[in-house]
Amino acid sequence: MIALLWLIIFLAGLLALAYTGTGRATATAALGILLAACTLTSTGALAAIVLWALFIVVFGALHISAIRKPYLTRPALQLFRRVLPTLSATERTALDAGTVWWEGELFSGMPNWRRLEELPPARLSAEEQAFLDGPVQTLLDMCDEWKITHEDADLPPEAWQYIKDNKFWGMIIPRRYGGLEFSAYAHSCVLAKVGSGPAGGTVGPVVAVPNSLGPAELLMHYGTDAQRDYYLPRLAVGEEIPCFGLTSPFAGSDAGAIPDRGVICRGQWNGEEVLGMKLTWDKRYITLAPVATVLGLAFKVYDPDGLLGDDTELGVTCALIPTDTPGCHTGRRHFPASAPFQNGPTWGTDVFVPLDTIIGGREMIGQGWRMLMECLSAGRAISLPSGSAGDAIANTRLTSAYAVTRRQFNISIGEFEGVQEALARIGGKTYACESVRRFTANAVDLGEKPSVASAIAKYHVTTLAQEVAKDAMDVHAGKAVMLGPSNPVARSFQAAPVNITVEGANILTRSMMIYGQGAIRCHPYVLDEIAAANNRDQEAALDAFDDLLYRHIGHDLAAAARSLVMGFTGGIGSAAGRATELAPYYRAMNRYCANLALLSDVAMGTLGGTLKFRESLSGRLGDVLSNLYIASATLKRFVEDGEHAEDRPLVAWVCEQAFADIEAALAGVLRHLPNRPAAWLAGVLIFPLGRTARLPSDGLGRRIARLVQTPGAARDRLTPGCYISQTRTDTALALFERAMQATLDTAEWHKAVVKARKAGTIDADHPRDQIDQAEQADVLNTDEARRLRAAFDLQMAVIRVDDFDPEEMRSRVRKTPHDRVDVA
Repeated sequence: MIALLWLIIFLAGLLALAYTGTGRATATAALGILLAACTLTSTGALAAIVLWALFIVVFGALHISAIRKPYLTRPALQLFRRVLPTLSATERTALDAGTVWWEGELFSGMPNWRRLEELPPARLSAEEQAFLDGPVQTLLDMCDEWKITHEDADLPPEAWQYIKDNKFWGMIIPRRYGGLEFSAYAHSCVLAKVGSGPAGGTVGPVVAVPNSLGPAELLMHYGTDAQRDYYLPRLAVGEEIPCFGLTSPFAGSDAGAIPDRGVICRGQWNGEEVLGMKLTWDKRYITLAPVATVLGLAFKVYDPDGLLGDDTELGVTCALIPTDTPGCHTGRRHFPASAPFQNGPTWGTDVFVPLDTIIGGREMIGQGWRMLMECLSAGRAISLPSGSAGDAIANTRLTSAYAVTRRQFNISIGEFEGVQEALARIGGKTYACESVRRFTANAVDLGEKPSVASAIAKYHVTTLAQEVAKDAMDVHAGKAVMLGPSNPVARSFQAAPVNITVEGANILTRSMMIYGQGAIRCHPYVLDEIAAANNRDQEAALDAFDDLLYRHIGHDLAAAARSLVMGFTGGIGSAAGRATELAPYYRAMNRYCANLALLSDVAMGTLGGTLKFRESLSGRLGDVLSNLYIASATLKRFVEDGEHAEDRPLVAWVCEQAFADIEAALAGVLRHLPNRPAAWLAGVLIFPLGRTARLPSDGLGRRIARLVQTPGAARDRLTPGCYISQTRTDTALALFERAMQATLDTAEWHKAVVKARKAGTIDADHPRDQIDQAEQADVLNTDEARRLRAAFDLQMAVIRVDDFDPEEMRSRVRKTPHDRVDVA
């Protein structure tokens, strides 16, 4: 009995030491004290000798380097080298690019919530806010979605000129070069508001691309002084219109395999013989290519004649080429998902340019892939998540207003539970989109280049926004499928696949990038272990690996112990943030972070280098990391917004949905791990009581549906910065908002009319006639009837759909958007 008691004490002690992540020396001392107490109180001499001998052998080997290194660490290092994944030069560059930010805390298994709370909130300066309220608002007021997408296939000329005059392409360019030098958050807010506006799918790329992965950012980070002095002032004011050619028809997502080439040679330039390159390229999907005056280009450089040195293959390089260079061609326009922003192919064969067209000059030959990866992490964090978040925000306001305005069976359709389910999803996913947008853009302002976080933001915000658009289409129903000037939602649904596919298609982003980079970049030890294993100095490699290995083992023991304990307790007692009402969410995330840390190492340990080819498994592990990131951004936003009680249902919906998705992903990994004993053991540690997360309840959904259908501060906080026309109140969201408010203001009078008809006081069938009869029967007074008629007129304006003469429709079909448009 005493032996059993001591066994329980030792197991509890081991569990507690592992749970708290106690170091090797402290753990050894604590277990030695327990063993001393055990042998002094309850064991005979022989048992004590055996126990102490085992203790000395095990812990002596761990602490005596002369034993540990040759007999434990060296075999482990050899095994690690055998299972180490083979990394191409492209993959190594991608891994080295960017920084690890909050996602590293999530991957650690023990996130420091104080670090999250101490991150400064994103804020706009007075100048940045004025730009949003002024030029951005004015630009969107100029844009008629129907004319752009169905008649002109382009922005109006005055909009192009306004973009130039107000330096929309100079948001990231420093003031000393004539740019606006906005913060990343302001840049994001501009794109979010543009995304919420008319023809956001067309205007957004035009504004975003020059401020994202394009010549300006590359020049700012890597250009020569002469290149910056010449191009940046011209780009800031639109004298030069830039585009960047990366994607090849033969190598889409595998940009490292581009066949485009530049061969070092001598040639004529401006009447002189200079050292340069003959470029041959074929690019497609290039935004702004049809109107660009300067082309950024990624290609591989070759030096067959040894003009620069002994190496023949010099690597991916980026150059900046005027589009009027002889031999530089621009093709006819693409038509991306009915959003006719300027986009098309570009090509050239043996086009000679001097070496000083290389961004950064001759010294940056072969550095193009690194340049692109470092810049792409920042651009991906802002451009696509921002536009998609703005799109979700607009759809939330439009759809909630429509749900109030549209009546069936004498009540607003927003009263039906089926519609409320859709409104709850719309509201919750929009809250998540905006939270992630704000959180990730702020990371860039804090000096990060968050390659993993930006991939999470790109994939999930664009996906969630597409799902919001789908639900919006369902709620608007027939109204949504009849295209025309009065249909404000269909275009966002049609254009959503653009954001899904560009800057790394979402399938690739989820299955390869988020976890493929995250597992190595965010793991506290793996990247350093890889560096140690690749060290050619064997003794230095052994010394470095020796230190990392045992800290890694401690990390795994902590993750296992925390997974098991919190699997029983739900994380009760673990660390949480200062906002007490959010404590259950913080604690649940503590558990899931431990689960991620444990299951990641189980997967990497059992699959080794083959894990990168198991894309379904890595995709599910990425889903765990992503949902932890989304929930973190949501909690951070709630606190920054002032912890309003009205917003709590939105926080609850996002977190509960995220936790259910996390458990589904964890279960999916456990089900499909090839090593079944390892999967069984991990399953016991992760789900000792089975899966406990639940999807958001119907009651929570109804609360969110009421919130989005109620004008006020909570609805405005959910949809910040949404564009509403100040010049036309009879179209799009301005009309929907007016109709919504009028419907709510006259709801009691409408009920009185319905009640009178049921009682037989009035008998008209048409709603307008019912109002007239109600006034005549003194059910309504004159003012009430007048206001109810005005509300009815607004309702009819909202639900109206467009129709066309057959010849009009034929002429639209015959229109083609491939003509080049002169916006110079």
